Amino acid sequence: MYINGQWVDAGTNETREIINPYNQEVIAHAAEGNEQDAKKAIQAARETFDEGSWATTPANERGEIVYEIGRLIRRDKAELAELETLDTGKTLTESEADMDDIANVFLYFAGLADKEEGEIIASPIPDSQSKVVREPVGVCGQITPWNYPLLQAAWKLAPALAAGNTLILKPSEITPLTSVKVFELMEEAGVPKGVANLVLGPGHNVGAELSESHQVDLISFTGGIETGRRVMHGASLNIKKLALELGGKNPNIVFADADFETAVDQAMNAVFFHGGQICSAGARLIVEESIHDEFVAELVKRAERMKLGSGFAEETMCGPLISKDHREKVEGYVEIGKQEGAKLVTGGERPANPELQDGFFYLPTIFTECRSEMRIVQEEVFGPVLTVETFKTADEAAAIANDSVYGLSGGVFTTDIAKAEYVSAKLRMGTVWINDFHPYFAQAPWGGYKQSGIGRELGRQGLEEYTETKHIYRNTNPEPIGWFK
Repeated sequence: MYINGQWVDAGTNETREIINPYNQEVIAHAAEGNEQDAKKAIQAARETFDEGSWATTPANERGEIVYEIGRLIRRDKAELAELETLDTGKTLTESEADMDDIANVFLYFAGLADKEEGEIIASPIPDSQSKVVREPVGVCGQITPWNYPLLQAAWKLAPALAAGNTLILKPSEITPLTSVKVFELMEEAGVPKGVANLVLGPGHNVGAELSESHQVDLISFTGGIETGRRVMHGASLNIKKLALELGGKNPNIVFADADFETAVDQAMNAVFFHGGQICSAGARLIVEESIHDEFVAELVKRAERMKLGSGFAEETMCGPLISKDHREKVEGYVEIGKQEGAKLVTGGERPANPELQDGFFYLPTIFTECRSEMRIVQEEVFGPVLTVETFKTADEAAAIANDSVYGLSGGVFTTDIAKAEYVSAKLRMGTVWINDFHPYFAQAPWGGYKQSGIGRELGRQGLEEYTETKHIYRNTNPEPIGWFK
């Protein structure tokens, strides 16, 4: 762990085995902190913010340090990608692409650091000046998930640093390796002592301490909805600023006039990329009734020839699920789907290939004859499981897509641009892709409607999350008002 500029063990000296989900081999031992370690990190961040100079460091100088972090990530891309694949099981190709995106996030926010000039307001009161400025929030607690360990950390670290905050990062306890490595790079880049702190350990104590502490001014959490509710409750104790990204059950609407090959290819990518372990996974296919049979038949054919295996093998299309417990959760949802009357047309079991028996693999799975009220349709499975529903009209498609407690993202496939825009306007989601699925980049905000969360990451909005707005009014000709003579 990294607290107040020092690499330290957990206060109890406890460690956790880090497991490769491909073969269950132990690849590292990580410190296993608790609430006492979190308190030390919070104290360091608090004192550094209140008494140090980071918040008042010229914004361009902060930007230079954030830029250097991005440059170092590019330099060490190969090492970081290998660690991410070992830790998560995802393909090395994906991990390498993640590292490019992560570096770009730091470079983007480095460029934004000195672009907040404030705003002069035309005051309606004579002899006065009025301006609005943005200032750092203060001490930020940041809790990240296991599916994209360093990518999700970058979305929080880069804007927090660029805005002049101090922070404590708690990565998922099962995938901490790249977070540890990036803190080494942050130290090398010149991030001052106490500004950035890393505490490893489980959410029930480390995460809870960050959420509940009165010394923390903002908590940013990415993860499941139930944990998000606990984080939100903890934040309420001192009414700290809150940013939540809680996943989604993302619809992928395919009209009959869509380019068939593109729509099928993108539907596969939407749900099976990284084994469906993505908050934006297009796990809910809503296809026009007239092409349902042909579309599903092609999906089944492609799903059944997907190559599962090691993330380091070039031919691998999809790696394992993250853990034994998570695979059992996915299996539980598949059984629920069967019990609810959905028709299993492929998958629904572990692979028979003996080479995959030591890993947490699960076959790509497709259900048809699904209805909106089914749990398999409504709840986030977070695995390689696709449900298929049908529609006849654009309004019906939009209504089905919006029938969810979530509102993170969705896709619309059609060659009719007017229809695409019409449906996109009706969708209650933070991101809508037209004739594509999954693209994101540092310049565009990311976040959801409804129970998919609160606030936005990335884009200018992602930087604003880590600032407070202050109005400063000055009377240029002060004199007694004579009200209380």
